[in-house]
Amino acid sequence: MNKNIIITGTSRGIGFELVRLLAKQGHNVLALSRNTKPISQLHFDNISSFAFDLCNEVDYKKVADFIKKEWKHVDILINNAGAIINKPFAQTTFKDFEKVYQTNVFGVSELTRTVLPFMKNNGHVVTISSMGGIQGSMKFAGLSAYSSSKGAVITLVELLAEEYKETGPQFNVLALGAVQTEMLEEAFPGYQAPTSAKEMATYIQDFALTGNKYYNGKVLQVSNSTP
Repeated sequence: MNKNIIITGTSRGIGFELVRLLAKQGHNVLALSRNTKPISQLHFDNISSFAFDLCNEVDYKKVADFIKKEWKHVDILINNAGAIINKPFAQTTFKDFEKVYQTNVFGVSELTRTVLPFMKNNGHVVTISSMGGIQGSMKFAGLSAYSSSKGAVITLVELLAEEYKETGPQFNVLALGAVQTEMLEEAFPGYQAPTSAKEMATYIQDFALTGNKYYNGKVLQVSNSTP
């Protein structure tokens, strides 16, 4: 059965591949990104897209208005968008941390809050985190803002699962290891990850559609390497 699915961070990498895979399966997809050009070139009738900035409060109303007008309900929300800064901690600024947290934590909470009234009790909110946000995992110098924000969002999801356990929807986190994306290349130039964006998107696609039958409030570590 075709589902209504919202995905953030869709202009490149995992998000772009997810839109393509899910639309190809016949699902209705709302692709949200500041840059809508890559998605517009896919030419699927079941993909909707408009410019959306997680840091702009006004844009959230656009999402709510779209759902009310076009869909009425949402089955799956995939919080995929992320911001990363690789910089020695002493050189980071208040603004650096604010920028990363606005996208990786505040944006996730605000979009989830916006979409929740339209989700059914068997809906699924999937948030993409990082192995760097797992307590006790190997940490990397320079990622103080990024990895701490990814830790924060893991705890946020656990809290939401508890708060909505009687009514649904279900909330889960995928803590990804290194995936070969443009974002990884920008943060770690020259590093070759063992997993491609398309491979990871294929895994996330299946988990988003079926994972809430087996998991709620869980963090799955999706990594075959360190990092």
